[in-house]
Amino acid sequence: MNIGFIGAGRMGNPMAQHLIKNGHDLKVHDLSRSSTTDLEEMGAQWVASPKQTAQNCEVIFSSLPGPMEIEAVAIGDDSILEGASAGSVYIDLSTNSPKSTRMLHDVFLGKGVKMLDAPVSGGVTGAANATLSVMVGGDEGLFNQTKQVLECIGDRVMYCGPIGSGMVCKLCNNLTAMSLVAFLPEILTLGVKAGVELETVSRAVTNGSGGTWIMENKYPKGLYKGNFDPGFSLALAAKDVRLATDLGRELGLPMEASNLLEQRYVEAIAKGFGSSDADAVALLYEERTGIRLRTQDG
Repeated sequence: MNIGFIGAGRMGNPMAQHLIKNGHDLKVHDLSRSSTTDLEEMGAQWVASPKQTAQNCEVIFSSLPGPMEIEAVAIGDDSILEGASAGSVYIDLSTNSPKSTRMLHDVFLGKGVKMLDAPVSGGVTGAANATLSVMVGGDEGLFNQTKQVLECIGDRVMYCGPIGSGMVCKLCNNLTAMSLVAFLPEILTLGVKAGVELETVSRAVTNGSGGTWIMENKYPKGLYKGNFDPGFSLALAAKDVRLATDLGRELGLPMEASNLLEQRYVEAIAKGFGSSDADAVALLYEERTGIRLRTQDG
């Protein structure tokens, strides 16, 4: 299949690699051409704009930071819209607002271009191993037609409902995860301050009903070792929390806890942690309490 891929960052690059490995012919574009060097070495063709990426492609993917970048690439100057042919499919793998996604869908539909929203979850490791969860919104028949190509990048591809539903599910997922990342440090600090070793508190909670994937799989490699190299940056986490609270406001829902959570991420960015992993939000609590959540080898 002839595929265009826009956005070869930490998530996009390994996803594009898996598409190539599965026998697809790729055209790739990124603002930084150096990020596509390995893809070109694998046989991908680099092109200079989203418009050129979309030309003569059956499917066009984008993997971008947020709404501003997505809309610029999708419908701005030299955009996917200008290059895509009627009957082709645009699939956005980014995390965007459902409202923006539905607007883009309608614009593309006016040109005869189909669209699915298919945000992914699983981080850089999931992208590298093709074990991402892919949450897809759009026409169910179109989902069934494209599921096989989506399975090149993820082993948990699920249909979520009409256009925008994938984004809704992704925002719910990330709001859950980012809540845990922000609030677990308070819980762990409580245990440590009360005289229990961090490893013991962590293991006890993990083995009990409070166990979470983050505490069991993420913290031992990250927070507990003081390693804040970004797998999923705090700036992107803050963006996703904001998109979720924006959605709540659109729907007229009270989101008291989520609004407090958003402010914690805003504070972390103000402290200069935006380019670090989202786990770095724990540093706020460490500063206030003087307790560092590190294991003996951390």
